Amino acid sequence: MEDVKTLLESTGLPVAYRSFPEGGAPALPFLCYYSPYTNNFAADGVAYATINHINVELYTQVKDPATEGKVEAALTGAGIYWEKSETYLEDEKCFQILYEIEV
Repeated sequence: MEDVKTLLESTGLPVAYRSFPEGGAPALPFLCYYSPYTNNFAADGVAYATINHINVELYTQVKDPATEGKVEAALTGAGIYWEKSETYLEDEKCFQILYEIEV
């Protein structure tokens, strides 16, 4: 997971695992990442290869293709396949761009 953090930091955006401390979030945009589950490969009845499913969340005040491009370039440059979805968080008045990856 430390490799994922280092990769995300290469975008120049603030990065935290799961969330920033309450009251300590930086100004938008920023990234959060976490691993909600694994998608392991089984062989002979054991977990032969551990594959972490990781959610990378980009938070922006406005729709920002340039910032999304930084994240996408970092993931693609590292050879990581990603899927992307977008949500507007009405309570927070910001966009959440979700990148789902496996490492």
